[in-house]
Amino acid sequence: MSDKISCIITDDEPFARKGLQGYIEKIGFFDLKGVCEDALQLSDMLQQENVDLLFLDIQMPHITGVEFLRALRNPPKVIFTTAYQQYAIDGFDLDVMDYLLKPIPYDRFLKAALKAKDYFAMREKPGNSVPYIFVKANGKLEKIAFADILFVEAMENYVAIYQENKKIVTHSTIKSLLEKLPQKQFIQTHKSYVVAIDKVGTIEGNTLHIGEYKVPMSKYLREEVLGVIVK
Repeated sequence: MSDKISCIITDDEPFARKGLQGYIEKIGFFDLKGVCEDALQLSDMLQQENVDLLFLDIQMPHITGVEFLRALRNPPKVIFTTAYQQYAIDGFDLDVMDYLLKPIPYDRFLKAALKAKDYFAMREKPGNSVPYIFVKANGKLEKIAFADILFVEAMENYVAIYQENKKIVTHSTIKSLLEKLPQKQFIQTHKSYVVAIDKVGTIEGNTLHIGEYKVPMSKYLREEVLGVIVK
Protein backbone atom coordinates (compact mmCIF):
# COMPACT_ATOMS: atom_id res chain seq x y z
CA MET A 1 0.00 0.00 0.00
CA SER A 2 1.17 3.55 -0.70
CA ASP A 3 0.44 6.56 1.54
CA LYS A 4 -3.20 6.29 0.48
CA ILE A 5 -5.65 3.39 0.50
CA SER A 6 -6.69 2.68 -3.08
CA CYS A 7 -10.34 1.68 -3.39
CA ILE A 8 -13.24 0.97 -5.76
CA ILE A 9 -16.98 1.53 -5.24
CA THR A 10 -19.41 -1.04 -6.66
CA ASP A 11 -23.17 -0.49 -6.34
CA ASP A 12 -26.06 -0.76 -8.79
CA GLU A 13 -27.87 2.25 -7.27
CA PRO A 14 -26.73 5.63 -8.68
CA PHE A 15 -27.70 7.47 -5.48
CA ALA A 16 -25.68 5.05 -3.35
CA ARG A 17 -22.63 5.36 -5.64
CA LYS A 18 -22.81 9.15 -5.49
CA GLY A 19 -23.17 9.12 -1.70
CA LEU A 20 -20.16 6.86 -1.17
CA GLN A 21 -18.10 8.86 -3.62
CA GLY A 22 -18.91 12.04 -1.70
CA TYR A 23 -17.88 10.42 1.58
CA ILE A 24 -14.61 9.13 0.13
CA GLU A 25 -13.72 12.52 -1.32
CA LYS A 26 -13.90 14.00 2.19
CA ILE A 27 -11.29 11.58 3.52
CA GLY A 28 -7.70 12.37 2.61
CA PHE A 29 -6.25 8.89 2.98
CA PHE A 30 -8.48 7.28 0.33
CA ASP A 31 -7.57 7.14 -3.36
CA LEU A 32 -10.70 6.30 -5.39
CA LYS A 33 -9.65 4.32 -8.47
CA GLY A 34 -13.08 3.65 -9.95
CA VAL A 35 -16.85 3.41 -9.60
CA CYS A 36 -18.71 0.35 -10.92
CA GLU A 37 -22.38 -0.42 -11.42
CA ASP A 38 -22.13 -4.18 -10.92
CA ALA A 39 -19.77 -7.08 -10.27
CA LEU A 40 -19.09 -7.58 -13.99
CA GLN A 41 -17.68 -4.06 -14.30
CA LEU A 42 -15.75 -4.58 -11.09
CA SER A 43 -14.23 -7.79 -12.43
CA ASP A 44 -12.95 -5.95 -15.50
CA MET A 45 -11.54 -3.13 -13.38
CA LEU A 46 -9.71 -5.50 -11.05
CA GLN A 47 -7.86 -6.83 -14.09
CA GLN A 48 -6.43 -3.34 -14.54
CA GLU A 49 -6.19 -1.99 -11.00
CA ASN A 50 -4.50 -3.62 -8.02
CA VAL A 51 -6.43 -2.00 -5.16
CA ASP A 52 -6.41 -2.30 -1.38
CA LEU A 53 -10.12 -2.02 -0.59
CA LEU A 54 -13.57 -2.58 -2.14
CA PHE A 55 -16.79 -0.88 -1.08
CA LEU A 56 -19.08 -3.63 -2.31
CA ASP A 57 -22.87 -3.76 -2.48
CA ILE A 58 -24.47 -7.18 -2.01
CA GLN A 59 -27.78 -7.18 -3.89
CA MET A 60 -26.82 -6.49 -7.51
CA PRO A 61 -27.94 -7.87 -10.88
CA HIS A 62 -26.17 -10.85 -12.50
CA ILE A 63 -24.19 -11.83 -9.40
CA THR A 64 -24.38 -10.72 -5.77
CA GLY A 65 -21.49 -9.16 -3.92
CA VAL A 66 -21.25 -12.25 -1.72
CA GLU A 67 -21.09 -14.60 -4.73
CA PHE A 68 -18.53 -12.38 -6.43
CA LEU A 69 -16.32 -12.24 -3.35
CA ARG A 70 -16.48 -16.01 -2.90
CA ALA A 71 -15.35 -16.45 -6.52
CA LEU A 72 -12.30 -14.16 -6.22
CA ARG A 73 -9.05 -16.01 -5.73
CA ASN A 74 -7.14 -13.26 -3.94
CA PRO A 75 -9.63 -10.50 -3.14
CA PRO A 76 -8.72 -7.11 -1.70
CA LYS A 77 -10.12 -6.24 1.72
CA VAL A 78 -13.87 -5.53 1.53
CA ILE A 79 -16.39 -3.30 3.26
CA PHE A 80 -19.92 -4.47 2.44
CA THR A 81 -22.54 -1.78 1.83
CA THR A 82 -26.08 -3.12 1.86
CA ALA A 83 -29.67 -2.55 2.93
CA TYR A 84 -30.01 -6.17 4.08
CA GLN A 85 -28.86 -7.08 7.57
CA GLN A 86 -29.24 -10.84 7.03
CA TYR A 87 -25.97 -10.98 5.09
CA ALA A 88 -23.86 -10.12 8.15
CA ILE A 89 -22.96 -13.78 8.72
CA ASP A 90 -21.73 -14.09 5.12
CA GLY A 91 -19.56 -11.04 5.75
CA PHE A 92 -18.06 -12.66 8.82
CA ASP A 93 -17.36 -15.92 6.95
CA LEU A 94 -15.65 -13.99 4.15
CA ASP A 95 -13.49 -12.00 6.59
CA VAL A 96 -14.76 -8.62 5.40
CA MET A 97 -13.45 -5.54 7.16
CA ASP A 98 -16.82 -3.99 7.95
CA TYR A 99 -20.53 -4.17 7.17
CA LEU A 100 -22.36 -0.89 6.53
CA LEU A 101 -26.16 -0.81 6.49
CA LYS A 102 -27.90 1.62 4.12
CA PRO A 103 -28.69 4.43 4.43
CA ILE A 104 -25.14 4.90 5.65
CA PRO A 105 -24.61 7.86 8.00
CA TYR A 106 -21.32 9.69 7.57
CA ASP A 107 -20.15 9.03 11.14
CA ARG A 108 -20.61 5.27 10.62
CA PHE A 109 -18.74 5.45 7.30
CA LEU A 110 -15.93 7.38 8.98
CA LYS A 111 -15.64 4.70 11.66
CA ALA A 112 -15.21 2.04 8.96
CA ALA A 113 -12.70 4.23 7.13
CA LEU A 114 -10.58 4.68 10.26
CA LYS A 115 -10.69 0.92 10.85
CA ALA A 116 -9.31 0.44 7.33
CA LYS A 117 -6.61 3.04 7.95
CA ASP A 118 -5.51 1.30 11.16
CA TYR A 119 -5.47 -2.09 9.45
CA PHE A 120 -3.21 -1.01 6.57
CA ALA A 121 -0.99 1.04 8.89
CA MET A 122 -0.38 -2.02 11.07
CA ARG A 123 0.50 -4.07 7.99
CA GLU A 124 3.26 -1.61 7.12
CA LYS A 125 4.53 -0.92 10.61
CA PRO A 126 8.28 -1.74 10.78
CA GLY A 127 9.26 -4.37 13.30
CA ASN A 128 5.69 -5.50 13.71
CA SER A 129 6.60 -9.18 13.63
CA VAL A 130 9.38 -11.66 14.23
CA PRO A 131 11.50 -12.65 11.19
CA TYR A 132 9.66 -15.94 10.65
CA ILE A 133 6.23 -17.54 10.52
CA PHE A 134 4.81 -20.90 11.48
CA VAL A 135 2.57 -22.71 8.98
CA LYS A 136 0.68 -25.97 9.34
CA ALA A 137 1.88 -28.71 6.98
CA ASN A 138 1.70 -32.50 7.19
CA GLY A 139 -0.01 -32.36 10.56
CA LYS A 140 2.64 -30.23 12.24
CA LEU A 141 3.72 -26.60 12.53
CA GLU A 142 6.70 -25.68 10.37
CA LYS A 143 8.87 -22.67 11.16
CA ILE A 144 9.88 -20.74 8.05
CA ALA A 145 12.34 -17.85 8.17
CA PHE A 146 11.45 -14.99 5.82
CA ALA A 147 15.08 -14.93 4.64
CA ASP A 148 14.78 -18.52 3.41
CA ILE A 149 11.71 -17.98 1.20
CA LEU A 150 12.34 -17.80 -2.56
CA PHE A 151 8.74 -17.38 -3.69
CA VAL A 152 5.17 -18.47 -2.95
CA GLU A 153 2.78 -20.11 -5.41
CA ALA A 154 -1.02 -20.31 -5.07
CA MET A 155 -2.56 -23.76 -5.64
CA GLU A 156 -6.37 -23.60 -5.34
CA ASN A 157 -6.98 -23.52 -1.55
CA TYR A 158 -3.31 -24.11 -0.76
CA VAL A 159 -0.04 -22.27 -1.19
CA ALA A 160 3.39 -23.73 -1.86
CA ILE A 161 6.29 -21.97 -0.12
CA TYR A 162 9.53 -22.56 -2.01
CA GLN A 163 12.88 -22.53 -0.23
CA GLU A 164 16.36 -23.40 -1.50
CA ASN A 165 15.99 -27.17 -1.11
CA LYS A 166 12.47 -27.53 0.18
CA LYS A 167 8.83 -26.89 -0.71
CA ILE A 168 6.16 -26.62 2.00
CA VAL A 169 2.48 -26.80 1.09
CA THR A 170 -0.04 -25.33 3.55
CA HIS A 171 -3.79 -24.67 3.54
CA SER A 172 -4.04 -20.92 2.96
CA THR A 173 -4.66 -18.26 0.34
CA ILE A 174 -1.84 -16.25 -1.16
CA LYS A 175 -3.54 -13.07 0.08
CA SER A 176 -3.63 -14.31 3.65
CA LEU A 177 0.01 -15.36 3.55
CA LEU A 178 1.10 -12.10 1.90
CA GLU A 179 -0.36 -10.17 4.83
CA LYS A 180 2.04 -12.02 7.15
CA LEU A 181 5.15 -11.32 5.07
CA PRO A 182 7.20 -8.11 5.47
CA GLN A 183 6.21 -5.81 2.61
CA LYS A 184 9.71 -4.47 2.10
CA GLN A 185 11.01 -7.97 1.37
CA PHE A 186 8.21 -9.46 -0.77
CA ILE A 187 6.05 -8.38 -3.70
CA GLN A 188 3.17 -9.96 -5.58
CA THR A 189 4.14 -10.42 -9.23
CA HIS A 190 1.04 -12.27 -10.43
CA LYS A 191 -2.32 -13.27 -8.96
CA SER A 192 -0.75 -16.65 -8.10
CA TYR A 193 2.80 -15.65 -7.14
CA VAL A 194 4.67 -13.67 -4.50
CA VAL A 195 8.46 -13.42 -4.68
CA ALA A 196 11.27 -12.45 -2.33
CA ILE A 197 12.62 -9.26 -3.90
CA ASP A 198 16.30 -9.96 -3.20
CA LYS A 199 16.10 -13.52 -4.57
CA VAL A 200 15.39 -12.44 -8.17
CA GLY A 201 18.50 -13.17 -10.24
CA THR A 202 17.49 -12.13 -13.75
CA ILE A 203 14.45 -10.71 -15.53
CA GLU A 204 13.58 -11.89 -19.02
CA GLY A 205 10.44 -10.41 -20.56
CA ASN A 206 7.61 -11.22 -18.15
CA THR A 207 9.57 -13.95 -16.39
CA LEU A 208 11.58 -13.68 -13.18
CA HIS A 209 14.41 -16.17 -12.70
CA ILE A 210 14.96 -17.24 -9.11
CA GLY A 211 17.66 -19.89 -9.00
CA GLU A 212 16.37 -22.79 -11.10
CA TYR A 213 12.78 -21.51 -11.02
CA LYS A 214 10.88 -19.31 -13.46
CA VAL A 215 8.13 -17.12 -11.98
CA PRO A 216 5.64 -15.21 -14.17
CA MET A 217 5.01 -11.49 -13.93
CA SER A 218 1.53 -10.20 -14.77
CA LYS A 219 1.35 -7.45 -17.38
CA TYR A 220 -0.89 -5.50 -15.00
CA LEU A 221 1.72 -5.64 -12.21
CA ARG A 222 4.84 -5.46 -14.40
CA GLU A 223 5.50 -1.74 -14.01
CA GLU A 224 5.10 -1.84 -10.23
CA VAL A 225 7.18 -5.00 -9.86
CA LEU A 226 10.05 -3.72 -12.02
CA GLY A 227 10.00 -0.43 -10.13
CA VAL A 228 10.50 -2.26 -6.84
CA ILE A 229 12.99 -4.90 -7.98
CA VAL A 230 15.13 -2.82 -10.34
CA LYS A 231 14.72 0.43 -8.38
